[in-house]
Amino acid sequence: MKPFLLICTIVFGCSPLAVAVDAVSFRSQVAPVLIENCVACHGAKKAEGGYRIDTFEYLMKSGDSGAAPVTAEKLDASELYRRLVTADHSERMPSDSEPLAPAQVELVKNWISSGAAFDGEKPGDPLYLVVPPAEYPDPPAKYSAPIPIASVAFSLDGSQIYAAGYHELTCWSTADGTLLNRIKNIGERVYAISVSPDGTRLAVGCGTPGKSGEVRIVDTASGKVIHIGCRTTDVVLDVVYSPNGQRLAVGGADGLIRIVDAQTCQELQIIASHADWVNAVCWSADGKQLASASRDKSAKVYSSETGELSTSYAGHGASVRGIAFSADGLQILSVGDDKKLHRWSIEGAKKVAEVTFGGTAFKLAGGMDYVLVPSADKLVHRVDLQKNQEAMKYEGLPDWALGTAVHPVSGHVVACSINGELRLWKAAEGTLIRNWIGMP
Repeated sequence: MKPFLLICTIVFGCSPLAVAVDAVSFRSQVAPVLIENCVACHGAKKAEGGYRIDTFEYLMKSGDSGAAPVTAEKLDASELYRRLVTADHSERMPSDSEPLAPAQVELVKNWISSGAAFDGEKPGDPLYLVVPPAEYPDPPAKYSAPIPIASVAFSLDGSQIYAAGYHELTCWSTADGTLLNRIKNIGERVYAISVSPDGTRLAVGCGTPGKSGEVRIVDTASGKVIHIGCRTTDVVLDVVYSPNGQRLAVGGADGLIRIVDAQTCQELQIIASHADWVNAVCWSADGKQLASASRDKSAKVYSSETGELSTSYAGHGASVRGIAFSADGLQILSVGDDKKLHRWSIEGAKKVAEVTFGGTAFKLAGGMDYVLVPSADKLVHRVDLQKNQEAMKYEGLPDWALGTAVHPVSGHVVACSINGELRLWKAAEGTLIRNWIGMP
């Protein structure tokens, strides 16, 4: 041991290692603090003082003041740190909320003092892509109250029903309604569940409103999350496997449509055609076309290979929440806040028929000659596409029907409700098989 450090240890009782600054990870420790507390005022849409923090590259660039935000190993030359600790309320950051917790300030301090290194992959990536994917907490062992169930799906063989839960998917027996499994490590709220054509995987669209969204791929045999993709700044509202199972179409509250590789979750294409939330997406039967429904009051059709817009339909005049192709791929079925199903031709975007319901209509499901429409009128409507009229009502839900699914082989229809209820019917007769509250 060097003499000075030996004296320090003997006289002051400190370890020679105590003078070293612990290394801090920008990716896993600092970036989450910035996302939670700073990006809202210093991002792409709003950059107070001309300063942005939404990427590492921007973080290191001066704002209007010209002061260096971060100078490696020099706290007194780092404007970011000064703004975090100053007693002057007019200069302190964050400006419109409580100061950062002492532990968070210490993280930033130690990161700068230890060299302000970037340990992500690309300095120009948005911070939400820099931070590692979240490992979510386990859901509560027992729910204290039912939660709204926004999405539901059958397993490939029809023996199970997958339902949205809180940080999980719940899996129920179709035969008797008992809880079979709980798939964990899922985003806070689940908005979409899609089963791969071979039944081996689930694509789950989830997130925390206004903060984050993503798609998580689950292996159905093990119930484990095996891939995470489409990470965004807001929730993923829909995800659907292509007919051949090779791609996923993803729509979200960031207004974008993403086409991704179903095996790796790598983005293949981004379509930025809508001005607001993309509530629903769907594929044509041959996989060559893609359609979307948006809160911007439009429904659109694209080439799934190039992303080129084929046609846009604005006939709803309100948020469009559900969409599907006709069996021949020449027409589109869309529903939304105007409480109507619109049937319109892709060529020319001309409406050819409509059916009216008693409430807002949500994501569609169905078969070759019919479509199922879950609605805020507490019903699931079955519309005959040969006659363009309602053929049957699946009744009994005590509150809004938010989602539905059909299993043609077993002849079952299931729906989920805003009050947390699951209800199973015989598809052909509309008779109730059973109903239960879908919570552990």
